[in-house]
Amino acid sequence: MPEFNVAFLTLSLFTLLLVVVSLLPLSQRTHWLIRLWDFPRLQLTTFALVLLIASAAFLPVDRSTTWFLVALQLVCCAWQLWWIFPYTPLAERSVTRYQRKRDEKKVEEHLRILAVNVLEPNRNAVELVRMINRERPDIIVAVETDDWWEKQLTDIEDDLPHVVRVPQNNLYGMMLYSVWPLENVKVENLVQENVPSISADVQMPDGRVVKLHCVHPAPPSPTENEKSKPRDRELLQIAKRAAKETGPVIVTGDLNDVAWSPTTREFIRVSKLLDPRMGRGFFNTFHAQLPFLRWPLDHLFHSEHFMLVKMRRLPKFGSDHFPLLIELALKRES
Repeated sequence: MPEFNVAFLTLSLFTLLLVVVSLLPLSQRTHWLIRLWDFPRLQLTTFALVLLIASAAFLPVDRSTTWFLVALQLVCCAWQLWWIFPYTPLAERSVTRYQRKRDEKKVEEHLRILAVNVLEPNRNAVELVRMINRERPDIIVAVETDDWWEKQLTDIEDDLPHVVRVPQNNLYGMMLYSVWPLENVKVENLVQENVPSISADVQMPDGRVVKLHCVHPAPPSPTENEKSKPRDRELLQIAKRAAKETGPVIVTGDLNDVAWSPTTREFIRVSKLLDPRMGRGFFNTFHAQLPFLRWPLDHLFHSEHFMLVKMRRLPKFGSDHFPLLIELALKRES
């Protein structure tokens, strides 16, 4: 009996904790202590499964209290799975995979885009430059870039000569590098001072233009913004701009938000853009140094003008983020 009481009390406390953190994100409040629980849904799903296994192993099946705990754990597990399921390989893919036919003479224009948060204090630029030289991206969006990082990345400008530089020493610097010319470049602080975004028209070789939005809004956290409102407002502004475009559009960067959050879902709904992660996997880009605490923070969304060629999470290089490399094929105009 004492052994049962200890096991039941322990599992009850952990189940109560699971229920609380599962319910907190349902609140409309934007405080970081609430919005924090949008992030670890994969971890909470795993936690619920562990509790289910422990309940089966240590609690008697002939007690109603056992089944009550198991029911709570099952509901929480199902609830967390509902949020992350669209990003598992079992879900429907929102973006078509590009497959070139053997007899196809004209090939779609391809864009290899590298989104990377360098982590401003990180000084392992050599490894990142090696990665860039190996992967040969057409466009690079690098955030948290300060004056030091601007100097370290000078060598890649031989291959990516069209550059927009916004180095800053506040963790919100941004650099845009492109193989192709950039027109109508705008650097804006959409919501907060010294938190820039970049928009530009990428002039493709076939004459078409791709509207590119590069973003890195400040996250809700005890050291940044107490509430998520600034991040949410910036993402919604970008979503509305993307929705007004009639041609190809790409939005990329470190959104400081997970793919399955209500904010990102609203962004997709308003912008009408597609997420190539859906149906393919999580591609967790943060935290590179903590394997048990990882979720997708770096994103790329695009209009229906594109097909997906490949998407890869590249190796870590000293940052707390993994680089994300996505290659898209721009569909031929009918």
